[in-house]
Amino acid sequence: MSSDDMKCLAQEFRADLDAQLAGEDRSAFNLPNRAAVATICRRYLEVLFPIYYLCNERETPGMRACQQLVDIRTLLVNQICSAVRFKSSCSGKPAPEELESYAEEIHKNLFGQFPELAHLLASDIGAAYHNDPAASSVEEILLAYPFIEAVTVQRFAHRLYLLEVPFLPRMMTEIAHSHTGIDIHPGASIGESFFIDHGTGVVIGETSIIGNKVALYHGVTLGAFNPLSKDDDGHLRRGQSNRRHPTIEDHVTIYPNATILGGGTHIGHHSVIGGNVWLTHSVAPYSRVTVKDPELSIFNAGDQPWSLYSGI
Repeated sequence: MSSDDMKCLAQEFRADLDAQLAGEDRSAFNLPNRAAVATICRRYLEVLFPIYYLCNERETPGMRACQQLVDIRTLLVNQICSAVRFKSSCSGKPAPEELESYAEEIHKNLFGQFPELAHLLASDIGAAYHNDPAASSVEEILLAYPFIEAVTVQRFAHRLYLLEVPFLPRMMTEIAHSHTGIDIHPGASIGESFFIDHGTGVVIGETSIIGNKVALYHGVTLGAFNPLSKDDDGHLRRGQSNRRHPTIEDHVTIYPNATILGGGTHIGHHSVIGGNVWLTHSVAPYSRVTVKDPELSIFNAGDQPWSLYSGI
């Protein structure tokens, strides 16, 4: 972004602020609302997990689900309109004609994918139960495992990303990131039966491709090795046009704090990547990749170095 672009954007923000203070409607400059997007995520989780949210005495779970779906539709259509208007304004292009109808069509498309998304969620829960001996029940996974929220919201956001809705997909996954410590870009493609154990510090980049029955542990990074690729005009290549994150094939397990980088890096199916591995090249199926054990120094109480800890 050039200095002129920055100046133009600052002026737009200032104009919008002045209009709000004056009570004027400047809908073309209204950014998507973070609180509204967070509510969409919450309502979506409630639809998928109706038995885990209390209903009032006059509500049945079915009535509650209907109201949640209405809320999702109303909020999502409104936020899509705001996002597209603002994106068009920033790029100097007119917003699509009949924008609300366009937003309604996106919602309709997304709503038709809910059964598939529910199937994927069920497969993720099953993967957690079969991979983690600490999971005493499916109910415990739903109630307590942070990856459920992170992955469920990411799968929802990924569909909006594929529909080229601006702003909202990334806002959704960042809301889930703030709740769980798991950072998954909405552009990442994730197969079924995906499991993240513990999860804190996991980072999965935009162009990552993850197959079926993959398990990750905390601190894993699927990142970019050389993110600053530029086109012939010297502009940074963005989005899926710049494949900069790895491909993880089916039945791969990646242990804590492993870092796998690069769009040309493919981890073959049924491979195991050990903890603390730093990997920037592909490995064949059924590989086992580990770091050589570090040399440890262990001192007994009578050895000289122990004096350093005499105060313990």
